[in-house]
Amino acid sequence: MSATSVLARKWRPRNFAQLAGQEHVVQALTNALTQNRLHHAYLFTGTRGVGKTTIARIFAKSLNCESGITAEPCGTCGACTEIDSGRFVDLIELDAASNTQVDNMRELLESALYAPTSGRFKVYIIDEVHMLSKSAFNAMLKTLEEPPSHVKFILATTDPQKIPVTVLSRCLQFNLKQLPPALIHTHLQYVLGQENIPFENGALNLVARAAQGSMRDALSLLDQAIAYSSGKVDEALVRTMLGAIDQGYLFDLLQTLRAGDGAGLLRIADDMAIRSLAFEAALQDLATLLHRIALAQTIPNAIPDDEPERVRLLELAQQFTPEEIQLNYQIVIHGRNEIDLAPDEYAGFTMTLLRMLAFAPQGAGASAGQVAPKPAPAAAAKAAPTAAKHVAAEPAPAAHSAPVQTAASGTDLDWNALLSQLNLQGMARELAKNSVLVSFAEGRVVLSLAPQHKHLQSNKIAQDKLQAALSEYFVKPIRLAVELGATKDVATPAAVEQHEKQTRQQQAEEAIKQDAFVREAQAHFGAQLIEGSIRPV
Repeated sequence: MSATSVLARKWRPRNFAQLAGQEHVVQALTNALTQNRLHHAYLFTGTRGVGKTTIARIFAKSLNCESGITAEPCGTCGACTEIDSGRFVDLIELDAASNTQVDNMRELLESALYAPTSGRFKVYIIDEVHMLSKSAFNAMLKTLEEPPSHVKFILATTDPQKIPVTVLSRCLQFNLKQLPPALIHTHLQYVLGQENIPFENGALNLVARAAQGSMRDALSLLDQAIAYSSGKVDEALVRTMLGAIDQGYLFDLLQTLRAGDGAGLLRIADDMAIRSLAFEAALQDLATLLHRIALAQTIPNAIPDDEPERVRLLELAQQFTPEEIQLNYQIVIHGRNEIDLAPDEYAGFTMTLLRMLAFAPQGAGASAGQVAPKPAPAAAAKAAPTAAKHVAAEPAPAAHSAPVQTAASGTDLDWNALLSQLNLQGMARELAKNSVLVSFAEGRVVLSLAPQHKHLQSNKIAQDKLQAALSEYFVKPIRLAVELGATKDVATPAAVEQHEKQTRQQQAEEAIKQDAFVREAQAHFGAQLIEGSIRPV
């Protein structure tokens, strides 16, 4: 395809009305132009392909249109047409990535002192401005402090954190957002309609998602898809063309995780290595997939009917709990951030998978979508001794929680042991830890909550999560009731935990005091033991 027909160039917006998805920036610039309240320096930030330099060029037309300063440049005058074609002498564009040195900046700034040749303003567009050297920034700063009235600076960057604060403070800043796939999809539909090119909606969904918020990348991929599909944008061919971006193996990965199949996870990773898939990109795509599953769980209608993987998305949304999806999302995000610290990308990727597997809830099924039943309460209590039994040399009965006779099963239920089996976090765990079990009969659990923690009694979210965890554990619906009451006769799990912690601390302090090396240091060198610094291991 010739350069003149490349879609990303042909369909580049020529005015603010054609710009998609950056309404907040367009509105601010339109107001400034309409009211003639112009600043001398503007900074546009955002990821690649979201429209930074496009907006800069439209703004330059607005400043220099022969019809006057306007938010709606005519597009037909000499200034507008020359800016569109890149021939306007008073529009100077500099790529800071290849012009980092102070000499380049000084030369540019010296030319700024001279009046415009043909336009109203000299407009300097400096792309990837964060790449300038420190000395180049210092040279720019002098001009930004006392700019000539006929000069406007428009800076663009994908990394504003690297720009000195002294420069940032002298610019009006606008952050351009990544474009959502739905908006990209709509624009691609419009472009293909204008180009009279047939397409399948599923194919455009794939392209829009692969573009990762960049309209320029989306149009470039669309060019590639048109060539690959011989004039028709076909879903099956686009899926093949995108290759590594195809989400199929990620669905397989989550199904394997659901099945608790560690060996299967490693086989998928090995297959990815054979196919030369980028593991960092795979983690990014996996995070995106987990986000879509979370959306499907919360708002099923957010997944469009023509979504290529709608069926599989909804299946996974049923097989994982919302808490599992949130946890796995955090694990994947951290894995992606840490992959550069790993011995290699394969190790970083597989460690992330193993971490997801390690934090999977107990009883993950041996096959996808099936969760093995929890062990019977008596077996769980027997297999997991209470924390109280690990408290050394403490005869006080308060260190133990009393077992409760259950009418439903005829077994003794130890609340401390049961709590260690429940996957609870946050306020739900605090509620359980500061309560004792009063009764458990006919599917109803009654807890007594220590009065000093009465604020937890009114926390419905915490109670709902605890009730859900109990229902999952016993594999049947459980009704939960929380009452305020004295808990002195039976220690709460929190009290047992605190008692155990104090006991370990005392044992650690005593062990240090009796250590022969410590005693020798005290005797010979007058060393002093800082008791507050002792921690049990």
